[in-house]
Amino acid sequence: MKHASFAGQRLVIVQPTGVNDAADGPPLIALDILGCRKGDHVMLTSDGSYAREMTKHENTPARWSVIGLIDQRRPA
Repeated sequence: MKHASFAGQRLVIVQPTGVNDAADGPPLIALDILGCRKGDHVMLTSDGSYAREMTKHENTPARWSVIGLIDQRRPA
């Protein structure tokens, strides 16, 4: 990624999941300031204003951002 707004940002690949952790759609690239690790369950937002705030760049092409790490999950 060569866009100036990504300089110094951590990008992660996130696989959306549905019931029973089955993949639900294609993987997404998200900004991550929380430091999630492989295998973590996270919450995402597609809020553009949040991405602009994180990158401090008004014209960032970022769409997805990690906004939370899930500690525990209840069975479906």
